[in-house]
Amino acid sequence: MVGFKNRYMVMEVFVDPNKNISKDDPIILSQHNVSKAIKDSILINFGECGLASSLGSFQVKYLNHVTKICIIRASRDEHQKVWAAITMVRSIGNCPVVFNLLDLSGNIKACKSAALKCEDLKFEHLKLVSGAPRTEDANKHLQNLERIKMLEH
Repeated sequence: MVGFKNRYMVMEVFVDPNKNISKDDPIILSQHNVSKAIKDSILINFGECGLASSLGSFQVKYLNHVTKICIIRASRDEHQKVWAAITMVRSIGNCPVVFNLLDLSGNIKACKSAALKCEDLKFEHLKLVSGAPRTEDANKHLQNLERIKMLEH
């Protein structure tokens, strides 16, 4: 018996830095918000049949709201449709965003290692920009690394 084939995409979400963030409308990236934006894009661009065929294995597996790295799972047959819909997402909530594909993989292990590498690079950049890392930033980074490591299970 053959297992169900998936594709995993490591994506980076770029939030528009020119957006004036008010206290009433904070930008909160969550798995639910990203998933809803992608599903809406699939519905608009590919219709109800396209959405129904894509929802079989579509899932936002991981999202780090600090580094804005996310892992998205889609079926092997539908991953190009999902990828196309992701590139057409222009906003999440009221905030303009752009997605950047960092890695496309056929298994979660390779995707996990690419996400870990990206997380480490972003954390090193954060340390350089802000000087010595604060203890809560280091603790959050370690917690996020543990969440990525648990993806296989």
